[in-house]
Amino acid sequence: MALFQISNDKITIQVDSMGAELKSLKDVASGREYMWHADPQYWKRTSPVLFPLVGGLKDGIYRLDGREYPMGQHGFARDMEFQLKSQVASEIWFVLESNEETMQKYPYPFTLELGYELKENTVVVKWIVKNPAKEEMYFSIGGHPAFLCPIEEGTKQTDYSIRLDAGEKVTASTLDNGLVDGKTVDHCLDQGMLSVTEHLFDGDALVIEHDQAHSVALVKPDGEAYLTVTFDAPLFGIWSPPKKQAPFICIEPWYGRCDRADFAGDWTEREWGQTLAPGGTFQTAYTITIS
Repeated sequence: MALFQISNDKITIQVDSMGAELKSLKDVASGREYMWHADPQYWKRTSPVLFPLVGGLKDGIYRLDGREYPMGQHGFARDMEFQLKSQVASEIWFVLESNEETMQKYPYPFTLELGYELKENTVVVKWIVKNPAKEEMYFSIGGHPAFLCPIEEGTKQTDYSIRLDAGEKVTASTLDNGLVDGKTVDHCLDQGMLSVTEHLFDGDALVIEHDQAHSVALVKPDGEAYLTVTFDAPLFGIWSPPKKQAPFICIEPWYGRCDRADFAGDWTEREWGQTLAPGGTFQTAYTITIS
């Protein structure tokens, strides 16, 4: 476990080799921190990678080739030590490879690479998944970065808004005990703005599917965005711990999600799951931009 730092003239980030987790994003000029500091009173993490599972499984297990495998929420990569692959002034890469331990939980060989590149006031978060085997690989992957909100002294979270590049509303799937329950809620937007109300997260994460938005910003009381996450992912979550008034909000690009409460299929049939051909590579990225 080690902490690595890279910087440019605009921003500085720190990444922990445990989970290759982004732990800090600071503005160089002001010294302002944008990432949640993992206080376990609310949530002990800052920005874990979710692999090979996003969300939870029905009954905490999945089925594959006639066997049952237990797996905890969001998979195991976030709790594993990554190796440093390369580091230059403005970019750093970490790698995790399957081993005997992972094969007991997830019977696929894999290589998972996480990279962070700095471009002006933007962090580009990069994921590469490789399948070295001679058969198809099924997986999900997602981000879970937590950003300070409120970010200014003398303000409270309900003074803030979330801006989405969507129309007049977004439709969120609702959760029951961490599983999609088949119901939806429409959240009306005012010129793209969703108010952060006291009860917005009472039902857990807002799970927004089907490419409804690809840019999500946190907006200060004065109407200015201070942080924007952009992504190509087909679905995403917005989360803060339910009924805790926690001082952060997560914006989570996903390529996969939790099971439905009535799901009865096997690992290969999970909704939004990814399939990787033998010898294939899955590659994508999302960005975090501070203002």
